[in-house]
Amino acid sequence: MEVIDVGRHRERVQSIALSNQDMPAEFIRTETEQPALTTFNGAVPEIPVIDLGNPDHERVVEEIAKASGRKVFFELDQSEKEEYARDDNGSLEGYGTKLQKEVEGKKAWVDYLFHNVWPPSRINYKFWPKNPPYYRKANEEYAKHLKVVVEKLMKCLSEGLGLEENALIDGVGGEEVMEYLLKINYYPPCPRPEVALGVPPHTDMSALTALVPNDVQGLQVFKDDHWFDAKYIPNAIVVHIGDQIEIMSNGKYKSVLHRTTVNKEKTRMSWPVFCSPPPENVVGPLPQLVNEENPAKFKTKKYKDYEYCKLNKLPQ
Repeated sequence: MEVIDVGRHRERVQSIALSNQDMPAEFIRTETEQPALTTFNGAVPEIPVIDLGNPDHERVVEEIAKASGRKVFFELDQSEKEEYARDDNGSLEGYGTKLQKEVEGKKAWVDYLFHNVWPPSRINYKFWPKNPPYYRKANEEYAKHLKVVVEKLMKCLSEGLGLEENALIDGVGGEEVMEYLLKINYYPPCPRPEVALGVPPHTDMSALTALVPNDVQGLQVFKDDHWFDAKYIPNAIVVHIGDQIEIMSNGKYKSVLHRTTVNKEKTRMSWPVFCSPPPENVVGPLPQLVNEENPAKFKTKKYKDYEYCKLNKLPQ
């Protein structure tokens, strides 16, 4: 995997925002991407809201509230944050700014921190901030309860395909090895939000993504050839279908195309957890969903190979 953001001296977006300098040209999107020109201004369709209605869901919300102190990390001195910077080992984990190649060389208005939260064998605590002191406990508790919610969602999605409830979970290698990668996105105030993006248009390469934003509007989804604001709903977990579920379902479920806008006065944050197969797991259309009338629409390949192609803008 090509590592895009390494080293401990790269200029971070937060530092640019605090410097009061003119916004560098590489952050100004083309007209086809600028939010001021491409966001739909009419009535916004409602995003489906599902009440899971069980104690585990309530605990997840509770843990998110506790874990919201993760913002403290981005308020540390820059030198302390750089101790957690991504290194040149091919991993996504660590503190960084630029994640993947963009065809036109543009940059996203965001800093981030990545680290695994499940399974225990994949956790590397050197990327877990020591400040705030409760960070580790809050994230471990959150991961434990989120795992219950994600597994329930995966089972419901399997049944929605007319399959056994564990079909999709088995397709990603099983519930004990499915990896949960936390990303904390930090979008500082932007001097020209009408021409910038926090994250450019993309689908998630995960199977499922569970995301909690703060109350600053920013998430947009693409539907019917328009970009719509995804309304903020307090105490809700936003769920994105990712590429791996689209592949396993042979296209019956669609990966969500989305992007993030930024704000001139306020800091936006979000806490997505990407739930994905382990690197060596082979993912393809489930055999139960493939026949002569409905042939496989996607290649079968190791997840690590899919990830490499996705990050480096290579054909799948």
